[in-house]
Amino acid sequence: MIEIKNVTKKYGDKVALKNITFNVNDGDIFAFIGHNGAGKTTLIKSIVGIHDFNEGEILINGKSIKSNPVECKKEMAYVPDNPELYDNMKAIDFINFICDMYEIDKETRANNIKKYSKMFEIEENLNDAIGSFSHGMKQKIALIAALAHNPKVLIMDEPFVGLDPKAVHDVKEVMNQMAKEGKIIFYSTHILEVAEKLCSRVAIIKKGELMKVGSMEEVKGDKGLEKVFLELES
Repeated sequence: MIEIKNVTKKYGDKVALKNITFNVNDGDIFAFIGHNGAGKTTLIKSIVGIHDFNEGEILINGKSIKSNPVECKKEMAYVPDNPELYDNMKAIDFINFICDMYEIDKETRANNIKKYSKMFEIEENLNDAIGSFSHGMKQKIALIAALAHNPKVLIMDEPFVGLDPKAVHDVKEVMNQMAKEGKIIFYSTHILEVAEKLCSRVAIIKKGELMKVGSMEEVKGDKGLEKVFLELES
């Protein structure tokens, strides 16, 4: 479980997050939506331990990201919206580097790298330098590196941006399978029709404040997610 308790984040006098509170449960595919600048990436970076926050607490399976960041990060994988990888490294070396940090055994990593590189149709490019890749290819490498260590919690910021249609389909299949295994998928997105079909729960944020949170059925009601979102944003 991810527990976000009364989290407030400020940049000087600007309040980027204001008293945010909600939980993400085991087995959830959880969509976090809002307009550009609403605070989505700020909260995501706070959850994964990149940003500090001024007030509140974030717990990952009962452990504090503030006081116990290493143990929290061992359970998580993070895929940013713009994967800034090491351009001079070969793709396979980067993936192995991530697996080394998570102390993944050779057999597990080999099986997972093979599985996901074949899935994303990039296995023939693993020995190429990352700097030669398109944005979509870099996104695939970031996803493979994240999935190769079997995270309990997968955090993604706009994961579908830049991916081809087949890769989008494959990522959705992976998310569904992880949820069936009781793992957590928390991601931000602007693609509301996908979120409505895919996600079990959703939160809507506006100007750093939480507007709605709950099951997808509760939040969208009879209107549909897009209409609810546009009404809240108006």
